[in-house]
Amino acid sequence: MKKSNQEAAEKITFKNLRRLYFFALLTIALTIIVSQFLVQYNLNQQLSDSKIINFSGKQRMLSQKIVKEVLILHYVSDSATAKKTSHLKEVLELWKKNQNALENGSDSLAFPKEKSETLNKLYLEINPIFNKIAQTTDSFLLNLQRKKSVSENQKLVQIILENEGTFLSKMNQIVTQYDLEAHEKVTEQRRIEYWIFGFTLLVLLLEFFFIFKPTNKKIERLIAQLLSSEKKALKLAYDTEIISEIKENSVKELKSLNYAMENTLLYCRISPDGSIIHIGEKFAKLLNYTKFSSNKKFSEVLTEDEKEQVNFDRLIFEKQRSGWQGEIKIINKDEKEIWLDLSMVPVMIKKDELELLIVCFNITERKKAQREVERLNLENTTEKINQQKIISSKIVENQENEQNRIAKEIHDGIGQMLTGLKFSLESINLDDKEKSEQKIEYLKKLSLDIIKGVRTATFNLMPPELSDHGIVSSLSKLTQELSKLTGKEILFYNKTDFDQRLDSLIEINIYRLTQEAINNAIKYAESSHIIVQLSHSDTLLSIIVDDNGKGFDVNSVHKKRNSESGMGLLFMKERIQYINGRVFMNSIPGEGTRITFNIPILK
Repeated sequence: MKKSNQEAAEKITFKNLRRLYFFALLTIALTIIVSQFLVQYNLNQQLSDSKIINFSGKQRMLSQKIVKEVLILHYVSDSATAKKTSHLKEVLELWKKNQNALENGSDSLAFPKEKSETLNKLYLEINPIFNKIAQTTDSFLLNLQRKKSVSENQKLVQIILENEGTFLSKMNQIVTQYDLEAHEKVTEQRRIEYWIFGFTLLVLLLEFFFIFKPTNKKIERLIAQLLSSEKKALKLAYDTEIISEIKENSVKELKSLNYAMENTLLYCRISPDGSIIHIGEKFAKLLNYTKFSSNKKFSEVLTEDEKEQVNFDRLIFEKQRSGWQGEIKIINKDEKEIWLDLSMVPVMIKKDELELLIVCFNITERKKAQREVERLNLENTTEKINQQKIISSKIVENQENEQNRIAKEIHDGIGQMLTGLKFSLESINLDDKEKSEQKIEYLKKLSLDIIKGVRTATFNLMPPELSDHGIVSSLSKLTQELSKLTGKEILFYNKTDFDQRLDSLIEINIYRLTQEAINNAIKYAESSHIIVQLSHSDTLLSIIVDDNGKGFDVNSVHKKRNSESGMGLLFMKERIQYINGRVFMNSIPGEGTRITFNIPILK
């Protein structure tokens, strides 16, 4: 009767436990559903934020692209003008469309029509500037279509440039405001999630103290009773089997250990006098050890060289108490070289009964790999030395060619003109005024040609602008002079109004690198338009040389190190590394080349 009452009480207890668990799970499920509903609602409000910020940033890029296209169309005239005009129209229309979507909203892009008061104010401020740039660009395109004078377009270009900076500044404010409002939404979302998280923790704590903890105690008591009964039932069976099982496992472990040592390790046991007590099967195969050679010492099995045998016997005698570890080389019967990492460990078997345990690792492949690495390092070092020799010889050759060119310019040009000036001065007859006046006019023209020749020769050696005014002025002068000499459109832009003076060594290297890049574009790329852009940050000066030439395959030129073009690129890299800078080359065959020089600015 007592037992049946206890079983009934246990059934009622389990029934109540099921109800409590169901209530706890239902509460947690409802909390998760409500929290997800609130989170999803807030996320839906933020879906378009990142897209709007991206479009706002894209507007800045598009405005800069419009300015760039207008400058190219204004200053550069070629067969591709119509194509560039069409491209400018497409960019302008996209710019207008995006600005309208950002300001007035767009259903297709999921942009909201309603905005904050701050954003509305910012759009009101940027509208006149946006309209001014758009209208001026339309007028510029219309003038190009009607082929009006360049002076009219110059005014329009100036208007676009004057408004571009203001537009970028205002657009930055809009992007910043969008980012600020998005951050506020995220902050609000985080606050809601913290509240939900706190509420969930509170529910879990209440369930823990009022449901799970009391339930756990009841379950623990039931499980403890069951385990106690089970232990008593199994103890007798366990005690009868445990001894035989331990014995069987010990035998298996010994067999496995013995098999593993015999077939995986290179090991043997020797006596202090070097005699072999036991040798593993794998080690015996490596050393070609058989039962017929069991009377040999370990040193005699290792090597057939008597000198090496004596050395190893002496090593065993000296290190039998302290042990030894090192690498040895042996030659087996097949005349193959084998390297072993050998460890000799003294083991005391019984009192006053010493054995030596020899454990080896075959490191032959590792030694071969080390030798191969050393060989490759030697080859790489030799290649670098040869390459440096080529660079040095090319530098000497270029210096010699430059000296010969200067000498030839002075001899053939300036020297001959000076000789002509001397003879013309000697032939002036002051009595014949008419001929004297003609000769004097000729001498004036000849003097101007001599001055021009001297200026050209000295400009190629060291432009005076570089030492007097710095890198910006010298690069501007370089592009102007080369444009006059070659008849190509070579333009220079100081995009960030850089006006600092650098170390003279850095300035001359920057000048020569830019000069080399422009000369390569003229000589090899067959380009008609070259643009040199200079910009800087607090720690970096960047110079970009763009051309519209035929381009080249950068990888193939890097492989041809001994060719003229390959050596030119190698010299360029050597020079930029000399001033701790870096050069980047990007070229597409048929489209043009861009070379970028990045030089650190030291403060």
